[in-house]
Amino acid sequence: MAKKKQKYYVVWQGRKQGVFTTWADCEAQIKGFNGAKYKSFLTLNEAENAFKGKSNDYIGKNVPKKIQLSPLEQKNIGTPIWNSLAVDAACSGNPGVLEYQGVDTTSGRRLFKGGPYLEGTVNIGEFLALVHGLAYLKNINSTIPIYSDSKTAMAWVRNKQIRTNLVRKPTTEGLFKLVDRALVWLNKNKYTTKVLKWETKAWGEIPADFGRK
Repeated sequence: MAKKKQKYYVVWQGRKQGVFTTWADCEAQIKGFNGAKYKSFLTLNEAENAFKGKSNDYIGKNVPKKIQLSPLEQKNIGTPIWNSLAVDAACSGNPGVLEYQGVDTTSGRRLFKGGPYLEGTVNIGEFLALVHGLAYLKNINSTIPIYSDSKTAMAWVRNKQIRTNLVRKPTTEGLFKLVDRALVWLNKNKYTTKVLKWETKAWGEIPADFGRK
């Protein structure tokens, strides 16, 4: 079994700030902490330099890393439409603390963010991110496409219904109200925005990825 790559976690806002060498140590600082800001890096030097800077200069600004594909595979998949919106969600546990965001695919500049919500699932976050993105683009009269790496969320949007095992209860009621509102929006609004699948295998992590894997 291949050894898992070492990652370094920067916490700009949390119970303790700094650079942590394990996800468990990082999670202890940010889980349940309102307004936590954190991100993972592949090298200690990158993490230390990031900690000296501002979180907004790093969060939501991943550069997709390509993997080696055959010429035929690459031709079939093609390249991303860079003039687009990319959305993604992150969840500390599943269910767990949930948040989502939408970014400009080219620059990684964050355009909107939802959460953190204390109890949710990745699929619900991906769904809310997509609907938020659709509403955002419609509101500014933009014709650019929107990318998601979640087939489940794309199907929920297409079918205008969700299928989740998350239980509706006092701790999740607020999140479910957002889901209800998103479903109402889908049923009341028409849109021409193309919802496209981000091909992670060919293009690396979606630019809206939170960088916490």
